[in-house]
Formats: sequence, C-alpha cells, structure tokens
Amino acid sequence: MMEIQKIAAILLLVAGALGLAYGGFSYTKETHQADVGPVHFSVDEKQRVNVPVWAGVSALVVGGLLLVGGKKT
Repeated sequence: MMEIQKIAAILLLVAGALGLAYGGFSYTKETHQADVGPVHFSVDEKQRVNVPVWAGVSALVVGGLLLVGGKKT
C-alpha cells in the first residue's frame, strides 16, 4: 500500500514540475479528411493545452504531502 502511495506522490511531483516548467503541452489533431478519386486530403490542426499555474503548484503540494505523510507507520 505504501509503495502505491510513493509512486503516486512521485508522479504528482513530476507532473507538477513539468506543468510549471512548460506551462502546457501541444498535440496534433487530424480534423478533416477527403478522398476525391485517387487523391487523399487531410488537414492536421495543432492544438495547445495550457496547464494553469495553480494546478502545477497543487500537484507539487499534494505529491509532497503524500510523500511525507507516507512515512507514518
């Protein structure tokens, strides 16, 4: 049980740090496709998801609390 808590704490710490460092992430989404005879058209749209500062800080705080709180035995 404590191992799962440690893993979750470390994941939250890493996610929070990455969220604060990069401010978000981007991905490519294929939005339109068309086949006209032998010709294939597709439109790829680049999207960006911003991670709010409060979410990154919250992940760091919760991860830290889980890591420290997990030492009580």
